[in-house]
Amino acid sequence: MTSATDNDLEQRAELLDSWVEKRRQIAVLEAEASALLAERMRLSRSDSEENPYHRDAIHRSMVAEYSAAGRIAQGSIEYAFTDAAFLERGHRRVQQAFRDGIVTAAHVREIVRAAGVVREAVNNGRADAEALEDYDIAAVTVAERETPARTRVHLKALAAVLAGSTVNERHARALSERTVTVRPAGDGLAVLTAVLPEHLAVAILDRLTQLARAVIAGRADREPMLEPIDDGETPIYPADIAPASQARDDYAIFGEGTFTTDPTVEHIPADTRTIDQVRADLLTDLLLAADPSAANGSGLENIRGRIHVTVAASTLAGCDERPAELDGHGPLHPDVARDLAGRMRGWSRLFLDPTGLVVETDNYAPTEAMRRFLRARDQHCRFPGCRMPVHRCQVDHTFDHAKGGRTEIHNLAHLCASHHVLKHPDISDEHRWSARQLPDGTIDWMSPLGRTYRDDARRRVMFV
Repeated sequence: MTSATDNDLEQRAELLDSWVEKRRQIAVLEAEASALLAERMRLSRSDSEENPYHRDAIHRSMVAEYSAAGRIAQGSIEYAFTDAAFLERGHRRVQQAFRDGIVTAAHVREIVRAAGVVREAVNNGRADAEALEDYDIAAVTVAERETPARTRVHLKALAAVLAGSTVNERHARALSERTVTVRPAGDGLAVLTAVLPEHLAVAILDRLTQLARAVIAGRADREPMLEPIDDGETPIYPADIAPASQARDDYAIFGEGTFTTDPTVEHIPADTRTIDQVRADLLTDLLLAADPSAANGSGLENIRGRIHVTVAASTLAGCDERPAELDGHGPLHPDVARDLAGRMRGWSRLFLDPTGLVVETDNYAPTEAMRRFLRARDQHCRFPGCRMPVHRCQVDHTFDHAKGGRTEIHNLAHLCASHHVLKHPDISDEHRWSARQLPDGTIDWMSPLGRTYRDDARRRVMFV
């Protein structure tokens, strides 16, 4: 295999550096735009104080104008105004990082929204004013090395710690807000929205995905094999006759010298639906018919939605009310965790070291114990920024087993199919990634350009 020249590598590195710098400049401009929205909000508040009876109209008029000028949906511009106001009033450290281009607008959005429970706790006197400052310090640190999606999960857990019981109360209060609504989307479509407890919504989507994959995998079994029209020396099948031909009749039954038609014969068209379309159709079938298996193959009714929950033993026993964690999503009310614990048989006990890192499970079967440990530690693909959940990933030897890599916890990690192949030996050196796992589970990824990107192992206990 040919390798890239030094000039090629230098050009690629320069392009990467230029792109990163442009992204930083974009973040700086986004910060300036956010400051302009915050300034406009101050003017709006001043107008509202002078005309309190027209407060709502003043606000709606402002949002409508910026929505029209920016060609942005009113809901999006409403969020942008709110985020800008909170950023300026309560997150000075994050605001400075935004101005410096250290964090992006997407990161800021997740930081500000996840901080809601902390702001509420501070305003209600349940947390000290310093809690928000602590939150900002951690938020910038996390956002500097994580994607917005991962930042959201980290900060929701941190906010739960800083806000204490506020999270539990918010979850209990929010439970009463569950609802199902429908609104038209045009062209004969509508948007059905279900507001549910997060653990149920995640499980529903997972089960729909499993059902859809089972339907797609069984497509070959549904293709009809039609009998020939003429089974002489040269058989003629319905598919051999052009659709426009008058000789074609897919419902015809031929006999000796005559024929008739049978309207009961049904020709099933090939299933070309995407996985999203199959999920939507299955949701409809489940809600309206309650049993999709008769139409889409056997075994579907045995598929169940999967979620992963981590809860302290003391919380499970009712000794405290610390929030549990819905892995990959955020805090879970302890009452829900205890209820799930009473219904499930797949719970594993985890032992943590002083830093909060999972180090052991008390399973008897060694191989399965290692897998349980890795599922608890990784939660998702360990390539930087990837959020593919562990049950859709492969357990990979960080240092290739064929080259002497040992099958041990500190040499194993979950990788999705897309990122697993990046370090495969079949890829040429100029495009292959390599990885090195540290004793604490952190993985350093080396790119073909020689850059290093770090993915830290998640901690399950935070000390602030």
